[in-house]
Amino acid sequence: MKLLSILAAVAAALPIAIQGGRAETMSARLAQNLGPISGIVLVAEQEGLFAKHGLAITVSNFTNGKQCLDTVVGGGADIATTAEAPTTAAMMADQPIAFLARMEYSDDKTLVATAAKIDKIADLKGKRIGFTPGTGSEIYTTTLLQRAHLAPTDVTLVNLRPQDMVAALAAGSIDAYDTWEPYISNGIKVLGAKVKPLDTKGVYSETFNIVVTQDYLRAHPKLIEAFLASMIEAEAWIKANQEAAITVIAKTVGMKRDDLAPIWHDYVYHVALDQKQLDVLDMHAKWRLATNNHPPGATMPDLKKFIFPQPLHDVAPDRVTLPAGWTVAHK
Repeated sequence: MKLLSILAAVAAALPIAIQGGRAETMSARLAQNLGPISGIVLVAEQEGLFAKHGLAITVSNFTNGKQCLDTVVGGGADIATTAEAPTTAAMMADQPIAFLARMEYSDDKTLVATAAKIDKIADLKGKRIGFTPGTGSEIYTTTLLQRAHLAPTDVTLVNLRPQDMVAALAAGSIDAYDTWEPYISNGIKVLGAKVKPLDTKGVYSETFNIVVTQDYLRAHPKLIEAFLASMIEAEAWIKANQEAAITVIAKTVGMKRDDLAPIWHDYVYHVALDQKQLDVLDMHAKWRLATNNHPPGATMPDLKKFIFPQPLHDVAPDRVTLPAGWTVAHK
């Protein structure tokens, strides 16, 4: 009888033990820019790498990183893919964001109407230029004008969403537009000989990054580590399977594979926190102060208040190469 009681107790405890040993699925909401710049997180989702690391990710798609970050700050999502322009705006507004890693960088570009006779950047004088305020498109436009020794008053700047730029150029309401891929190649495909890209290589590389709120990071450290680990695995998959990666990303963002393939190497996919990222954020903040494009009373932000290296360092220490004076014990 005693033996039967012992066996019964073991049998009753067995399901609990099995359940206790089962990895718990962690859920999060991702606000992502639905474009190749988000290639790493797109692949992580499509190839099941989030699930492999115990994550159930609900995705909301947007057309720019500002919308993504605004959604996270407003509580509508947990993790944002975003460029540096919205990030520095949030920092200078003293919003409690946590910058976790860069995942990609690529050049912004300019597409011009052939009829506008714009052959070099100085020819932009007197032209109507489409751009997207609050995103990398804005600082790219400012930098481009500075390279041409032009003031903003020397041109007419037109506020447009990236997806509306091709139609505006086709209708003749603008002479050029400044944005990121694939909206440049889309314009060339749609308008053909009526447009041409302007040579602006090296003017400005926009980074694309992962940002959460500081409260969310404190509440979900293991989830964040799993998310970053998924991204690093996705990066490796992209580099090991380039042809398949082009196919997956093109299909996910609604592009034809033949449109993405020629511009594939414009996207540099790499998960990291390094001096390059500090330089980009520092440049952006200084640009905001110099152009008065910042919240009232804003000053130069202390990047150490907003960049949190510890999660990426815990996952892959070699990817955190910040200079002396930075600490990874930022919990």
